[in-house]
Amino acid sequence: MRPLRRSCFLRWLGLKICRRTTVLFALFWFMFWALLNSLAFVHRSIFSDFCTDEKSKQILQRVCGEYREGVLTGDLCEDLCVNGGVEYKRCLYYENGKKVMEAEWHGVPVVLKSKLENFTSYEGFGPLEYHESTELSPMDVVFYATLEIKNSMGLEVRSTTVPRLWSQQMSHGSHPYSRAELASLWSLLQQEEYTFFKVLQDLSQHVVKVLGSCGHFYAVEYLIAGHAWNQNLFALEDLLSLPEAEGDDLTSEPRSKRERDMVHRIALSFLEMVRHFENDFSHHLHLCDIKPENFAIRKDLTVVAIDVDMAFFEPKMRDILEQNCTHDDDCNFFDCISKCDLRQNKCGSKRINSNLQVICDKIFRRWFSPTLMGERAGLPLQVELQHAVQECVETAGGEDAARSQAVMLRLSSVLSRLLRVGATQRQSH
Repeated sequence: MRPLRRSCFLRWLGLKICRRTTVLFALFWFMFWALLNSLAFVHRSIFSDFCTDEKSKQILQRVCGEYREGVLTGDLCEDLCVNGGVEYKRCLYYENGKKVMEAEWHGVPVVLKSKLENFTSYEGFGPLEYHESTELSPMDVVFYATLEIKNSMGLEVRSTTVPRLWSQQMSHGSHPYSRAELASLWSLLQQEEYTFFKVLQDLSQHVVKVLGSCGHFYAVEYLIAGHAWNQNLFALEDLLSLPEAEGDDLTSEPRSKRERDMVHRIALSFLEMVRHFENDFSHHLHLCDIKPENFAIRKDLTVVAIDVDMAFFEPKMRDILEQNCTHDDDCNFFDCISKCDLRQNKCGSKRINSNLQVICDKIFRRWFSPTLMGERAGLPLQVELQHAVQECVETAGGEDAARSQAVMLRLSSVLSRLLRVGATQRQSH
């Protein structure tokens, strides 16, 4: 009987091991399959949108092909596609479908941008979709464009400002616009950033200038953009060789002093931009994504907003903030935050922080930290500047506008005094 029991036991043990091996093998293949699919997803979502010169040139070739077919047009097209007035330089970045490239237009550096890669990815202009032979007068175009701007920016726009959204070379007075002109304008108006830049084109020196367009691509001025990895946030060394960038009185100064002076001037320009965005438009303009990469500087050290995908005027800002919530963290929209009303489980429609507070936190605090200032950190004016920056970080400007204004005046005063001290020291030498 014992050999029989042992034989049965061994068969049972072998069957159990076999089943366990089968389960482990199936589990291994499932994990291997999941890994392959994950890698494929990462490849599609990241590497398929990898910025390359080859792909960028192919995109522009498609644009030119559609221009030759009469599908799209613009004042940039002839130079880009026919006479070689636009020379491609390099791919800058691709992000969430947006394509950004560097080029030269008649020797002047420009940046080519489009929210989507293909012209056909934009919605067609409604009246042309339904009526093949429709001819629209300039006033009709103004009407449709005004509605689109109101929808994208949340603003009431006077009709007299709308034709400026279109190049003068594309306008023919009272003559109806062509299908290519209408389709091109409509693709541009669907890009909130383009609309933002064009609406504020003649109203603000703190917004990048649009120079031209071809179909859905538009060209803006090329400026020195900020980078988080740069100690000064901006590549000031690129400007030091340009006398107009810092003034003739600085050319004999040591490089460190010249850079410090430039930082103070740029900081004052940031303050001017904040004041301008809060007071000089019909509505307060909120910046909800404040980081060095979203700003640039001109040769005269003026700060310029170059990425405004997360910039909103007050009416649209209120719509964005007023959401359902269970605690305050639900009311944070990037750098724009409000509070949760627990009685109604609703976020407040008013922003409680401010552009100035976030700039002080993300830019000024880094610039004027004791670590970066080194031995200068203990000087009276530098200590006062550090205290002013810290007060600014702690001041929720959305709740107390008067205190926020006082903080801005204090910062401006300290920075101006630092510039005067620097000028006095140069004169004494």
